Amino acid sequence: MSAGTFTPAPGRAPMRTIIGRQIRMELLLTARRGEAVVLAMGVPLLVLLGAGLTHATNLPTDDRLGFVVPGVLALTVMSTAFTGQAITTGYERSYGVLKRLGASPLTRPGLLLAKTAAILVQIVLQVIFLGLVAVLVGWRPQFGDILPAAGVTVLAAAGYSGLALLLASVLKPETTTGAATLIYVVMLAVGGIMFAAPDLGTAGWFLLPLAAHAQALRDTLMNGTGIPLSIWLALGTWAVVWLTLAARKFRWE
Repeated sequence: MSAGTFTPAPGRAPMRTIIGRQIRMELLLTARRGEAVVLAMGVPLLVLLGAGLTHATNLPTDDRLGFVVPGVLALTVMSTAFTGQAITTGYERSYGVLKRLGASPLTRPGLLLAKTAAILVQIVLQVIFLGLVAVLVGWRPQFGDILPAAGVTVLAAAGYSGLALLLASVLKPETTTGAATLIYVVMLAVGGIMFAAPDLGTAGWFLLPLAAHAQALRDTLMNGTGIPLSIWLALGTWAVVWLTLAARKFRWE
């Protein structure tokens, strides 16, 4: 037996390993929360089938699925990255989960990165599922501009995630739940999902990111055209501003 075989070698695991394990834990915890699954999948699916296959709402086009499905995909991103994230993180702070993570080798930027990455994984799975359902009921998208559509989706998810983490850091859990739900309902009503979004000009894309994301997906998946620069700027601004504020204001307890 060689010398040093049983010599302890304490040390922190590589940061990529720590973040990877935290991402896995975030995904497992989300899968165990039934209310999160209903919010992220059930509501968008009902909107897709209700508004896309019936004439319950008036739409600015005869292609109901072509208009509704991109909006539902955008709504799914908001449900997962913003509403679910804000409520979950707020209660994790209330229950002392984040306080315990703060004593671990996981750094604050590492936690924010892990949560955002886990959200992106969930969104990919949800978009694939809803897209398949939409195709089965008659949606025929154009995939020529799929990369720009994916790009604006990543920006939208990052912005929503940053805002969710910020709210969960500065508000009490109950207040976070109320604020996140209120914002979700308002965006659902005026975000151009089941109804045409209000025409606020270029400023509207900055005020209504859900409408901006939905319109970007319609431009690419429905019309096969490019995404306006104003939408790129709006969603990019949301991503940078809210993630930056979340990184600065995020608290373990």
